[in-house]
Amino acid sequence: MKPWIPIAVVCCASLCASAQTAIKPCEDLKAEIAKKLDAKGVTNYTLTIVDKGKDSDGKTVGSCDGGTKSIVYQRAAPASEPKPAQEQKPR
Repeated sequence: MKPWIPIAVVCCASLCASAQTAIKPCEDLKAEIAKKLDAKGVTNYTLTIVDKGKDSDGKTVGSCDGGTKSIVYQRAAPASEPKPAQEQKPR
């Protein structure tokens, strides 16, 4: 028997085991992404969990629940600030 065959089998088995443990619940992944965005100073955004492949506005930033759902990032419009009234100069 060639010595590389058992090594290949062990490597494949460990990859399969790690792939199964990499399945994350959507809420956990959403919290991790929000934490990273907040650390970078990003404000006025929403993260939404949607079914994978569903049309949605925004950018897909993560996959969760074994690849059945996606997390979509959408930049929200900044809150409009009231413009100060222009001062009229006396004539």
